[in-house]
Amino acid sequence: MNKAPVYFVGIGGIGMSGVAQYFLAQGHAVAGYDRTLTPLTDKLVSLGAIVTDSEDVAAIPAAFKDATQTKVIYTPAIPADSPLLDFFQDGGFTLQKRAEIIGEISATMPCLAVAGTHGKTTTTSLLTHLLRTSGKKITAFLGGIAENIGSNFLLEGQDVMVVEADEFDRSFMHLSPTAIALTSMDADHLDIYGTSDELTKTFGAFASKVAPEKRFIRYGLAVDGNTFGLEVGTHRVMNLRTQEGCYIFDFQTPRITISDLKLPYPGQHNLMNAAAALSLALEAGCNVEALRQGLATFMGVDRRFSLRMTSPKILVDDYAHHPTEINAVVDALESFYPNKRKLGIFQPHLFSRTRDFAIGFKKALARFDEVLLLDVYPARELPMEGITSHILIDDSHSNTLLVSKAVLAQKVAESTSEVIAIMGAGDIAFEVSDIMQTLKNQHHE
Repeated sequence: MNKAPVYFVGIGGIGMSGVAQYFLAQGHAVAGYDRTLTPLTDKLVSLGAIVTDSEDVAAIPAAFKDATQTKVIYTPAIPADSPLLDFFQDGGFTLQKRAEIIGEISATMPCLAVAGTHGKTTTTSLLTHLLRTSGKKITAFLGGIAENIGSNFLLEGQDVMVVEADEFDRSFMHLSPTAIALTSMDADHLDIYGTSDELTKTFGAFASKVAPEKRFIRYGLAVDGNTFGLEVGTHRVMNLRTQEGCYIFDFQTPRITISDLKLPYPGQHNLMNAAAALSLALEAGCNVEALRQGLATFMGVDRRFSLRMTSPKILVDDYAHHPTEINAVVDALESFYPNKRKLGIFQPHLFSRTRDFAIGFKKALARFDEVLLLDVYPARELPMEGITSHILIDDSHSNTLLVSKAVLAQKVAESTSEVIAIMGAGDIAFEVSDIMQTLKNQHHE
């Protein structure tokens, strides 16, 4: 195999960094650019990659400037006017999107793909854990840091590949899956699709890559196949109860009933994710007792309802960046902490999403007793006139405040709320440690 050097434009993203790890593990020289250096880019450097936050062409290492040798992989999240993209395009380099590369890899082994606007990362992480517990040697590309493996990437063998099938930019259409799960089809990424009907149609096209019996569709979605749900569908969660902070349930399929399964992970949406993961794991031939053990030992995903502290206040950190996801966070908080005052901290992600779902965001955030809003995180977008975090303030909800990061921790310390949820897909996660330290210092004063 030709171990061509590989350069990544946007190497630090959760998806791109997984592909970079794949090429490093295969023995390729890897380098790349990202505008923000993070623990993910630090990990890549520790594995041998060269990473820079300079968009200057001079920062590209000499070994990666030969167009006849170097493969260039980029993310569509990089602006089209990037000087690096210009350099590679003008220089005659072979450029491929991350999705194309994942698609090529997926064609080399059996591939279990999880699609949906919500639930992909938790479902793929749980599926990865269930397969490993069952002794499968797998390759996995995840959209978050799975706590059981401490990574967003796994390369242990080629029995089966687990991949998060990303609908952004229609990326998942490059995949060659052998079985799929579809968790949700809420409107999102309307900057790409234009209408929710077009999004739904594209999910249907993705599902049609496999035969109906190889599809596991959340009950109620307009796609043919097996269905999963709570007491409904062909693959159903039955006899649900809670015990010592865990869900206990039976899982029933047309062929088998597995009784007294234990899921130590909060939120009813995670029961749906578990149903999807169990369905695919059974399809892959996993042993029932191994599935029981795997489910009970699942530790979750970083920033998916991650409990960061319990004293002096309860602090939950979550990636929620869509009204449905914020509602799921509130549902879980109300279930676990029913009588406590709750503060929601939210950093909107993308101007287009803030505009498209402003009403939904307002309703979801108004479920908190108080709200702190940060400025919109632009990611790949330029500002849009009239679209700021201010449009998410519900005038009937007087306890909402627009704040800067500079004063965020202090405002949290001044709050009388006992439960705090930090939400967003931008850089809000970097504020968590400062907030925790401020709360601890206040408590000791």
